Amino acid sequence: MLRDDINNAVKEAMKAKEERKLSTLRMVNSAIKNADIDARGQGKPPLSDADLLGLLQKMIKQRQESVELYDKGGRAELAAQEREEIAVISAYLPKQMSDDEVKAAISAAIAETGAAGMKDMGKVIGVLRAKFAGQMDFGKASGMVKAALAG
Repeated sequence: MLRDDINNAVKEAMKAKEERKLSTLRMVNSAIKNADIDARGQGKPPLSDADLLGLLQKMIKQRQESVELYDKGGRAELAAQEREEIAVISAYLPKQMSDDEVKAAISAAIAETGAAGMKDMGKVIGVLRAKFAGQMDFGKASGMVKAALAG
């Protein structure tokens, strides 16, 4: 399980005295625990690996936005720190799909759902999320789905 991998990596980072990796992994663990607490409050089970992948992607996206802001603000040292965190978190995501693979997956999902127009976009995205969690950027994919359904 992904949780076990992260916890083992925390222990290894402690032993190796890798401060950046350790602090990043502790932050990831904290985010996972908070999400579990939220889920428990809503009567849901703890997060599955697919949900955890979505959480990790969200964390990476937040850091990418921070990098842009730090670069614009001339804060190179903070931007570098965020990039290091992105690298640590990315290690726990599966290989990202190429644009061609995403297009093929979208075509298959449209065929599977029988989507005919924009009103079916939610069905298509739902199928993609179920099959490819953590492997594709759904922000980019939704634009591609929109384009495919628009004709």
